[in-house]
Parts: sequence; structure tokens; C-alpha cells
Amino acid sequence: MNYSESKYPLQDETYIIIGLCMEVHNALGPGFLEIVYKDALEIEFKDNDIPYEREKKYEIEYKGQILKHKYYSDFVEFDNVILEVKATKTVAEDHYARVINYLAASKCNVGLLVNFGGPSLFTKRIIL
Repeated sequence: MNYSESKYPLQDETYIIIGLCMEVHNALGPGFLEIVYKDALEIEFKDNDIPYEREKKYEIEYKGQILKHKYYSDFVEFDNVILEVKATKTVAEDHYARVINYLAASKCNVGLLVNFGGPSLFTKRIIL
């Protein structure tokens, strides 16, 4: 493993995911609801043979008991990358917190926060 791989794990995978997000944003532009971007991303993942799960459920354990409420990540690609999709004017702190919670629940190391709501696609890699 070279320096860049240790600093940025799953670099190749996240590069592919971000590229497909750019493809969707370029085609649709801003202004749609999140669900529209998620549907378009699902088409891109299928067309590009990207292994993914949509709305993956994570249970939270507390003192040996599974809590009633679950976390549902927007997407998990390559079994290791959480993708949180937003379509808002700005990215808020709770969006980052949500990705961190998904990472903790999933035991994945890398999350991507992507916002389709602006004139340019916003992406942020979050690494635990």
C-alpha cells in the first residue's frame, strides 16, 4: 500500500462513484428531489456494473440489545463505501453527522456526501 492509498482508502472506488454522480448532475442539473437523483444513480450503477445496495438497513446495538430504530443508508457501493445523497441548497452539519453515524453502524471506513442541489456537484469524502 502506498502513501496515497493509506491516506485515502478506496480511492479507485470513490473516484468511480463521484464520476457517476457527476454524470447524473450534468444530465439532470439541480432542482430535483433527492429521490430523482437516487433513481438516476441506480441506473448508472447498474449500467456500469457497480456492486451496490440501496436503502441498506443497519441495526444499532445498545448493551446487547438491538434498538427499535434502524439506520438506512442511501447506498452502499463495493460493500465498503457509504453514499449519502442530498439535493439541498447548502450542506449542513447534520448531513456530515449522518454519514459518520452510517459509517459507525456499518463498519465501513469511507463515506461520500454528495449534494446535487447546487449549480456544481458538491462532494465530500469522510473517512473514519
